[in-house]
Amino acid sequence: MTGGRPSRVLLTGWFSFLHGEVTAGDMLAAEAVQDALDGAGFAYDTAWSPVFRPGALHLDGADPARYSDLVFACGPVHSRPPPDGGPSPLLALHDRFAGCRRVAVGVSVPDPDDPAVTRFDDVLPRDTAGQPAGAQDLSLRAPAASGLPLVGVVLTGGQHEYGARRRHTEVGDVLTDWLRTVEAARLPMDTRLDSRDWRLPATPDELHAVLARLDVVVTTRLHGMVLALRAGTPALAVDPVAGGAKVAAQAAALGWPAVLRCEQAGAAELDRLLAWCLSERGRARAARHTVRPGGGGLLDGLLRCLAQPYG
Repeated sequence: MTGGRPSRVLLTGWFSFLHGEVTAGDMLAAEAVQDALDGAGFAYDTAWSPVFRPGALHLDGADPARYSDLVFACGPVHSRPPPDGGPSPLLALHDRFAGCRRVAVGVSVPDPDDPAVTRFDDVLPRDTAGQPAGAQDLSLRAPAASGLPLVGVVLTGGQHEYGARRRHTEVGDVLTDWLRTVEAARLPMDTRLDSRDWRLPATPDELHAVLARLDVVVTTRLHGMVLALRAGTPALAVDPVAGGAKVAAQAAALGWPAVLRCEQAGAAELDRLLAWCLSERGRARAARHTVRPGGGGLLDGLLRCLAQPYG
């Protein structure tokens, strides 16, 4: 009991504020604190930004009278107002939960005399201005990560040569809505090369190095599919042209089954093909394409054309 109230902790951080930034480090720090509270038998709630987690507990819905303690985890502690000129989020937090014991843990302290710092009852910093050594970041104490698949995403919005048959916008919307529901790490990619922009590959080998490390590629591009298979990575391809065009035709030429026409691209079919791509059968099927094709094909046809007299 604290001040006549049952002991209950409210876990907060920059991830709790409406316009606060939610970083992976912040979330892992929160998970580390939650794990510690669970292990010690403390009752607690976690307040999340309504922008990041609309259905979770938000600060506006957290009754200060319900909590004996407030913990603020990770990030810098300062009283600077936000860019829009509103009140300092941390000072407002102190004001609202003034009746609680307030503890900051795993935080950076750029100015120890800042009222956002001094108003905490206890500060357990990871680093403090003027002190060369600090404590290990809380994210290192978070529970071990689960093994999620790594999904490269290669989409195209161009190809205007298909005119009225283009369904690129609709297919892109379907895929991006679906990808938000997939439990995976998603990596946006492009097959376009650029020697000036470090964010893009400058050579095909650089692109190949990334494709070969992925678990699957989701793509609406012909070369998104072909180059993934060349790297031995399964590709879930959707042809964004009504009736099918070059993506579907290339999948047929390769004998690659994980392809949908735009009319077929729904969540159930995408889920089914993703599961197949991630299966041993899907990976083994993709691995066949790492071997360069034998004779025949377009190059032999080209050489035959060039060997014939012209005119």
